Amino acid sequence: MGESYLSFKKDSAEVQELIRWWDALDKDRGERARLRRCHTLAEVAFSPAYHRLRQVLERYGRVDYDGLALVAGLCVRVRTSTDSGSVAEQMATGKPDGSARVSGLRFRRLLKVKEKEELFGAMTRVVALVGGTANIQSLAQSVYFWNDRTRKDWAFEYYSKAATEQ
Repeated sequence: MGESYLSFKKDSAEVQELIRWWDALDKDRGERARLRRCHTLAEVAFSPAYHRLRQVLERYGRVDYDGLALVAGLCVRVRTSTDSGSVAEQMATGKPDGSARVSGLRFRRLLKVKEKEELFGAMTRVVALVGGTANIQSLAQSVYFWNDRTRKDWAFEYYSKAATEQ
């Protein structure tokens, strides 16, 4: 019998559980604040809130602990969840003058990141640049499965919205 793996596809049980966990942190502002102060994936993994999420998601499949720490550490920085567009599309749009919230240079640097620990710092800045509003499902799917395919998909999504970004 094969082992199952998590999936953060739209409307999956895992995404529903993640959003329930994210919503519940509104009632536990102290725990949310503790998670927001984390600067490393290890610090996220030391949090009881991370372990509550991990235990719930383990019902759905094998959990990549660093990947989940990355998801949890970034989702707590999202103030408003939106369903409109992917995270890459959100990075490419949104400034009042019509330009990208995340510059082409910063975006290309982000695409070069390979390690999840480095991605945590880079994406923390991206969440701030998009004003704390992000598509949680897209964010979770992208960073949990951070790989060449994800980076390529992001490039297509970003440049389809911000083709003029240098």
